[in-house]
Amino acid sequence: MQAHEWLLKRNCSLSPWQLAVAFAVPCVASLLVSAWFVLHGAWYVLAFALLEALALVMAFIQYARHATDHEHIALAGDCLLVEQIQAGHIVQVRLDPQWTRVAPPDPSHDLIGLEAKGVRVEVGRFVTKEKRWQVALEIRQELQRGPSIHAHA
Repeated sequence: MQAHEWLLKRNCSLSPWQLAVAFAVPCVASLLVSAWFVLHGAWYVLAFALLEALALVMAFIQYARHATDHEHIALAGDCLLVEQIQAGHIVQVRLDPQWTRVAPPDPSHDLIGLEAKGVRVEVGRFVTKEKRWQVALEIRQELQRGPSIHAHA
């Protein structure tokens, strides 16, 4: 059985190490500046530097939680499987390919709608609008080919 797959994911341009450095440099710089002020008797500056460092750490954690978010769509035989992963939470939806309708993005709704037998799932939140159109057309073409094409002889 031949499977067709689409992987829609965020474009994360920084490696984990680069991201850690990008967050650590401003924290260290701010703490060094605040240390100079503490040495001159201005203790309150340290409180603001620590608040800033805390805000950066929270931003880092939020970014890290969502860095691997993606959507995986697989068409194989009698199943169109849509798997959505956000912040480690996985949602899987199985649709019947013979009944699945593809609604490409439009001005009123940006995401691709996949619907079959009353079950609807929206995909494409991690890619550009142009890529959504391309994926919607590819999925529609594969669904129109029918199950005889998806079965491997």
